[in-house]
Amino acid sequence: MVRSTAIAAAVAALALQTDAAGLYPKSSKVVQVDSTNYDRLIAKSNYTSIVEFYAPWCGHCKNLQPAYEKAAKSLEGIAKVAAVNCDEEFNKPLCSKMGVQGFPTLKIVRPGKKAGKPTVEDYQGPREAKAIVEIVKDKVPNNVKRVTDAKLDEWLAEHKNSPKVILFSEKGAISATLRTLAIDFAGLVPIAQIKKSESGAVEKYGITKFPALVLLKAGSDEPIKYDGAMEKKGMVEFLSQVAPPNPDCPPAKAKKDSKKKEKKDEKKESKFSKASASHKSSEASSAATSAADETLEEANKPTESPNPNLKDEDTPAPVVIEEVTPAIPVIAEASELQASCLTEKSKTCILAILPKDESAETATAAVASLATIHKKHDGLKTNLFPFIGVPASNPVAASLLKELSLGSDDKVHLVATNGKRSWYKKYSGSTYGLIEVEVWVDAIRMDEGKKEKLPESLLVAVPTEEVKEEKAAEPEPAQIEIEEIVEEAEASPVVDPEPSVPDHGEL
Repeated sequence: MVRSTAIAAAVAALALQTDAAGLYPKSSKVVQVDSTNYDRLIAKSNYTSIVEFYAPWCGHCKNLQPAYEKAAKSLEGIAKVAAVNCDEEFNKPLCSKMGVQGFPTLKIVRPGKKAGKPTVEDYQGPREAKAIVEIVKDKVPNNVKRVTDAKLDEWLAEHKNSPKVILFSEKGAISATLRTLAIDFAGLVPIAQIKKSESGAVEKYGITKFPALVLLKAGSDEPIKYDGAMEKKGMVEFLSQVAPPNPDCPPAKAKKDSKKKEKKDEKKESKFSKASASHKSSEASSAATSAADETLEEANKPTESPNPNLKDEDTPAPVVIEEVTPAIPVIAEASELQASCLTEKSKTCILAILPKDESAETATAAVASLATIHKKHDGLKTNLFPFIGVPASNPVAASLLKELSLGSDDKVHLVATNGKRSWYKKYSGSTYGLIEVEVWVDAIRMDEGKKEKLPESLLVAVPTEEVKEEKAAEPEPAQIEIEEIVEEAEASPVVDPEPSVPDHGEL
């Protein structure tokens, strides 16, 4: 058994460590989204978004990061480039709802016809910055009207009572920047694009260089020409002289706690005012003073000093609260370990095969890490598979070391086994800190990484009594179908799509 004091020290040290941080820092152009703000920032946004669902330990996610960061910079002001850390427990329901089955998963979210009901589609393009930018730009909705000389007067008359904007361009295609500008001012400022070849309109507004952006105020046909760079920020400021732009998403709701506090403060202030008024009133002064005195006496009542004549034996002993150290079960009996984890029906187990010196630093660190991880999942009620310590005195320990080629018996070894699926996976790290071990455990949970064939020699037959009980408790046909579907889902590996090499050229 591992010494409890050694584990306690290791756990105390591990408590100072934090969970693996997300891939994107706060300074990143990638929008950090979670389950609390996804609806507001993405689902209810006026903008098109691309959202990456990732896990910090995923190799493909790390490979994508530079290209995704680059795409976020290029799409700033045009579309949202966002990311959700699916490794965070409170984000897992959102990731499940979005159908995430592997990392990274990219989805494009576009505003739908109904507010808050967006169109969501999988991103199937190359995992390169240039491709991401081009594909997302193509998904930005178009509210810009193409106008010709023949249709100009009709368009002007249609919007006679509102300010209008016209972009004169050599190109026929409407840029994503102009389409986003139209989204910012939708319902406020109609926007049209006229080609250079439409000579009547060009001459009417005195356009001599292209592209050119002109603003027509409500009721006026006199153009105000924009002389800044053809960039989103400058054009928004230019149009803001006639109307403020639409917000890209609903504002965040005020916190309930702060509202309650405000109401509470108001209530207190009101009570204080009333008390002051009644104190000044001769009719109610006695009642107010009595109440005030009673409260004051209670608040300022002095604490009694200890009796100096009280004997030590009469002094109540202080209550000692024992700190509960997380632990994992240790199984010393071969038959018990085999029945738990090494039969043809056994599901996933994580075994910590301990050295003879169980107080060794690596052993205490490994056990403490596993115990802390399992305690965390117990608190979250995620029904994590069992972690079991296997001491050197258990005869199965030697068989595991030999059959799985784990190495010498003078150090700790972590291994995951699954008798039903006949696989095992070794922990290949050289240290046993909380973060390193949790990354390995999470990879097993998410069916990440390579597994090896579990030797049949390590598996024992299921006891006859258990087989009989299993047959007696055979479920209904409908239940069998459901269980088979679940088992198939468990057996199907989560595959990370291989990303392309990030594009480092200019966009």
